[in-house]
Amino acid sequence: MFLTKECDYGIRVIRALADGEKKTVEIIALEEQIPKKYAYKIIKKLEVGGFVHSTRGRGGGYRLIKPLDTFNLVDIVVSIDSKRYINECLKEDADCPFKSDEKHLCTVHAELERLQSMVIEELSKKTMEQVLKN
Repeated sequence: MFLTKECDYGIRVIRALADGEKKTVEIIALEEQIPKKYAYKIIKKLEVGGFVHSTRGRGGGYRLIKPLDTFNLVDIVVSIDSKRYINECLKEDADCPFKSDEKHLCTVHAELERLQSMVIEELSKKTMEQVLKN
């Protein structure tokens, strides 16, 4: 589960909105050094994921609506990038001849699954409130 640039930007958008203030995409992009074209795309995904709310028109902008103590880094990653894997063979629909053959179970696959679980566990340990306080 290597984090994509989009995931990184999603985490930065949350950080920009963590103060509870309504902000425009322009302000978020400037504060967090995110290209504006990506900021719109990321914020839309965060809105669909229930993290932010948009207000249209004059005086509009985006505001964090999900309390920081109710979600973690992995929640943001899933919202931005659905399911991320450290290797393609871990995907459910991956065409890996060793994944379903118990006789020839790939030890590398098993180790990658273990590492994937560890990454998810670590990304889930702290709430965003805890992460942003450090």
